[in-house]
Amino acid sequence: MSARRDGPGVTPYHGAVPEGGRRYGAGGAVWHAVGMTDQYVLTISCPDKQGIVHAVSSYLFITGCNIEDSQQFGDRDSGLFFMRVHFSAEAPVTVDKLRASFAAVGDSFQMDWQIHRAEERMRVVLMVSKFGHCLNDLLFRSSIGALPVEIVAVVSNHTDFAELVASYDLPFRHIPVTKENKPAAEAELLALVEEQDVELVVLARYMQVLSDDLCKRLSGRIINIHHSFLPSFKGAKPYHQAHARGVKLIGATAHYVTADLDEGPIIEQEVERVGHEVTPDALVAIGRDVECQALARAVKWHAERRILLNGRRTVVFT
Repeated sequence: MSARRDGPGVTPYHGAVPEGGRRYGAGGAVWHAVGMTDQYVLTISCPDKQGIVHAVSSYLFITGCNIEDSQQFGDRDSGLFFMRVHFSAEAPVTVDKLRASFAAVGDSFQMDWQIHRAEERMRVVLMVSKFGHCLNDLLFRSSIGALPVEIVAVVSNHTDFAELVASYDLPFRHIPVTKENKPAAEAELLALVEEQDVELVVLARYMQVLSDDLCKRLSGRIINIHHSFLPSFKGAKPYHQAHARGVKLIGATAHYVTADLDEGPIIEQEVERVGHEVTPDALVAIGRDVECQALARAVKWHAERRILLNGRRTVVFT
């Protein structure tokens, strides 16, 4: 059985790992048996200052944790520091104990931080209207384990995809939306989110504009796919707008939803080169593929807690 170390400057130990999966090397470094640990993800954003990385790595070391992967970024423009650490730990370490003991580190650096078990599948609601390509793509990816999510329901203002959702043995919730009942419809959606402990709502070509109140209540928890390479061609029929302008690239943009329509922080974009001979209908067909790719990556990265908000922008650790 192979093993790895916690702590710098220690010669690797190549002998047998004793019962309990732990070996103490030179300087008291702790060696863990691979395959006998739980995996966690720590995300951090805070004002940038000296000592953050040292404080985090020292905390993980003295807690008996092993850093598997670490990424960081200091934004000189905003003065903020961002970090994502994937680490492992053995019992008796638990996520609750980690959260309780890390609070002091977080407070000392004014951190906005979270710790989650890496294997947790994020609970997600998908929303769709009458274009089902993104929905179908996400359902399939989830079914084969390509997305680390648990789809708890699919919500639609139409019934077109009820049978598709049923074929995946998932709940389908029809919530019609009109000008008159929109507040009640959004209240029903919020109730579903709260009852099912939903962490992410995905607008997989859901063609209703959400109210400012809903956007604020689910800030940072709604991802939309816009069928355009934002910030160009906002609003309706963007592919037709692009054709009218004779573009040579078309694209799709996955972004967080805010009260400003199609202005939320961009997570991912995908493009495809096109020629002068491509018709508006052909642009739409090409666009379906790039929409699916951009949205799937955005959902995956969010579920893996790789995205941190940086004002109107995002930091994405891939």
